Amino acid sequence: MITLVVADDQALVRSGLSSILSKDPAFSVVGEAADGAEAVELARSHRPDIVLMDLRMPNVDGLEATRRILQGDDPPRVVVLTTFDTDDNVYAALRAGASGFLLKDTSPEHLADALRRVMDGDAMLSPTVTRRLVDSFVSEPPRPDGSVPAALRTLSDRELEVLRVLARGTTNAEIACELYLAETTVKSHIARLLTKLGLRDRVQAVVLAHESGLMRTGQTGSRATGDARR
Repeated sequence: MITLVVADDQALVRSGLSSILSKDPAFSVVGEAADGAEAVELARSHRPDIVLMDLRMPNVDGLEATRRILQGDDPPRVVVLTTFDTDDNVYAALRAGASGFLLKDTSPEHLADALRRVMDGDAMLSPTVTRRLVDSFVSEPPRPDGSVPAALRTLSDRELEVLRVLARGTTNAEIACELYLAETTVKSHIARLLTKLGLRDRVQAVVLAHESGLMRTGQTGSRATGDARR
């Protein structure tokens, strides 16, 4: 069973989400929070698997609450709740470690499926959010020596190649098709690169790939080209 805390300052939204999720035997809502401070407290006391986090709340907002929760020991996954996927705070939350986002008009079926995917380590990033996340790094200066960042040097050529494709917001099936790999092989590569880099999920991998400069032309060196035979 996946345990959840629902954080939203609108009582109707909180109760609606809790009601929807409680009807599915795979989920258990262990707490509801009306603001970010309460969300942090409930996350620490109940230790849920996932916190559904509204961003715009009084007192402590969802972004700050996300930062505080993810700084703790063995933190839950945080999934951002938002009305618009163009909210700049969505990207700040993803950079802070959130595992993805859900729009508030998401269908009950998609909501349940998305939360299961998060628990499996998948990302919830729409093409719009991925594009804007990528754009947020474009203005940053490239690495002066053109080298691969130290954090990425533990990866094999193939893992680095998978990371570059993954960082475009692609699914496992799309990565498999582009790199001519079995989907199970892609999953294995992703699991290993996340372990090597000390990352919790794909969202963190996407952010690291762009923050490190890996995705800029000329910034990956020979390691980025990979070896199609591997």
